[in-house]
Amino acid sequence: MLRKDMLEIYTGKKKVFVTGCAGFIGFHLSKRLLDEGFQVIGIDNMNDFYDQNLKYDRINILMKEQNFHFIKGTIENLELLDYIFSQYNIDIVVNLAAQAGVRYSMKHPEAYVQSNLVGFMNILECCKKYKIYHLIYASSSSVYGDNRKIPFSEDDRVDRPISIYAATKRANELMAYSYSSLYKIPTTGLRLFTVYGPWGRPDMALFTFTNAIINNQPIEVYNNGNMKRDFTYIDDVIESIYRLMKKDPPKNPQVPYKIYNIGHNAPLRLNYFIELLEEALGKKAVKKFLPIQPGDVLETFADIEELENDINYTPNVTVEEGIKRFIEWYREYYKLT
Repeated sequence: MLRKDMLEIYTGKKKVFVTGCAGFIGFHLSKRLLDEGFQVIGIDNMNDFYDQNLKYDRINILMKEQNFHFIKGTIENLELLDYIFSQYNIDIVVNLAAQAGVRYSMKHPEAYVQSNLVGFMNILECCKKYKIYHLIYASSSSVYGDNRKIPFSEDDRVDRPISIYAATKRANELMAYSYSSLYKIPTTGLRLFTVYGPWGRPDMALFTFTNAIINNQPIEVYNNGNMKRDFTYIDDVIESIYRLMKKDPPKNPQVPYKIYNIGHNAPLRLNYFIELLEEALGKKAVKKFLPIQPGDVLETFADIEELENDINYTPNVTVEEGIKRFIEWYREYYKLT
């Protein structure tokens, strides 16, 4: 049973708990929610998986807003989470905290177990205890593994992950289903497809390629650049999440559970992506061709019909425009002429 004070979730400044708020997507979502008048409670452990300065710069922007409350900590700490839930009277949880990166998971699987499994279980336990109105959580397109059926549909089989990262994200979906079934917690999973844009993660291709090209260093191009990715611009991702928050949560009386693909629905070959980046930078890349890496898939392609039908929105920022916006931000952030 939901709390009685949740008769209308979107009147006044309701409280949203955003985990991973200093991360790429968490930062953008928190900023959007603050702009829309929500109160945002954010948590992040500020780890050194990538440049901490970038994380602190994101947080410093959010800290300028009076409706933003930041806690430095980890979701693996159940005692801390319980304290946050008890003190802030949270309405909605958006769980974006996770150990990311397919290749990193090959060398450090323990980090994924702690953050993506133990941490997510703690989130579920607190949502159950405090009767949260809606839990939205990040999954990943990686759960589709080497699925050959194109485009990827939410109804496809996803029981053959080819990386530890993907396995933990699929486990999140199954854990959420169990809690939705047992305790009637409304949960919505987001299978995110190659998100990019300003303030992005430095370990992802667009960021690493840009940095290398500008500094006259070679870029590593796997599988001769023949892989395809459904590149999804950050603003389209945030708009999708925001609309999912505004609509009613899943209401199936047996299992109030839903999963959506969040993608652009237009995969591009990596070689073409690099050509667009070269054009935006006005500079050619030095390419070092390498074989496909363990855990990588040949193509990702999101079927977004379910998302379009439910939120009346279609991701619309082209990769050409998205790369241009990223380069503008990159030059400004790093003070390049």
